[in-house]
Amino acid sequence: MKLLLSNDDGVFAEGLAVLHQHLSQRHDTTVIAPDRNCSGASNALSLHQPLRIQKMKNGFYAVNGTPSDCVHLGLNRFMQEEPQLVVSGINHGANLGDDVIYSGTVAAATEGRYMGLPAIAVSLTNYKGGHFDTAAKVVLDILERLENHPLAPDQILNINVPDVPYEELAGIEVTRQGRRHRAESMVKDTDPYGRDIYWYGPVGSEQDAGPGTDFYAISRGYCSVTPLSVDMTAYQSLDEMQSWLEKKHNND
Repeated sequence: MKLLLSNDDGVFAEGLAVLHQHLSQRHDTTVIAPDRNCSGASNALSLHQPLRIQKMKNGFYAVNGTPSDCVHLGLNRFMQEEPQLVVSGINHGANLGDDVIYSGTVAAATEGRYMGLPAIAVSLTNYKGGHFDTAAKVVLDILERLENHPLAPDQILNINVPDVPYEELAGIEVTRQGRRHRAESMVKDTDPYGRDIYWYGPVGSEQDAGPGTDFYAISRGYCSVTPLSVDMTAYQSLDEMQSWLEKKHNND
């Protein structure tokens, strides 16, 4: 299978290198990734600067843009032959619950789906990354299954893998997104010139982490696989909203 591999931790990230090492043994894999760490970039596009792509000594390609830029540039212009699937990761740290809104890792996969290709995002739940090879093996397992069970055209997969040896995984569970409490307060400080500066504080603690959630699966040693819809329409609200909008209009 021909793959486009990207990430948000940057072209020099260990997780990217380990995933490429495993994927390239079975698949034709092209790496196009940001030239720096873009964690938290979400779906941002670089609309106010030109993009440049540079081939690295190891054969990877680095782009001076966001994860979404990398995938868009690769599919739209750079790759001579369109890949069959986009893979994003391995992220250094989990992307669980509300994290997917901000995640550049998930965004790269989403951009692949917007460009018409199936896509998956994969994260290792420990920032230090002791077992990236475990997550890479899980990706290979998932890819093998996808060949016979294609993704729905409006979905991507968000995969989170515990940082344990592959043999110690409890299994794989299909999950829904959990939810976090609101983020903790921002940290106020001063720069060397005495001016106020602010840092984001820690993410919120787990709020909805019960059975069936991605948080719950990870807490029990399972790999979490969550299908995410790229169409964010709240279909269950359409009829009700149409009703109250028509009522207000008629009252006018």
